[in-house]
Amino acid sequence: MIAVKTPGSEKEWDAYYDLRYRILREPLGKERGSERNEGDQTGIHFALYENDVLIAVARLDCVHETICQVRFVAVESHLQGKGYGRRIMTAVENEALKRGYHKLILHARDYALPFYEKLGYILVGPSYKLFDMLQHFEMFKVLA
Repeated sequence: MIAVKTPGSEKEWDAYYDLRYRILREPLGKERGSERNEGDQTGIHFALYENDVLIAVARLDCVHETICQVRFVAVESHLQGKGYGRRIMTAVENEALKRGYHKLILHARDYALPFYEKLGYILVGPSYKLFDMLQHFEMFKVLA
């Protein structure tokens, strides 16, 4: 059974941040703690579980009265390409719509561009280099 929810217990939060670290920061040689930022206090957190095993995470930050930013999207590396990223992004988009937001923006790593394009996101152009090493690209999607 697949479920998407916000982590609730300390154990669930630890697993959530651990997945973010292992997928998004550890490969860049960054220390634990770099997977967190001040937006964690106000962001809307998503955790996708299959049979109670955490598989994917994402965070939604509301940046304007009609615009949200998707951040920290990560799927267990051995499960990438199996539809879990699409599932968590669908949950993020549905929640944004439910809350009255009409546009999502994100900053994708170069290798993730095809994934987001398949989901209907439009490439704006290069945005920033994470840790001065990993180019990111701004993308957006208008929600129906």
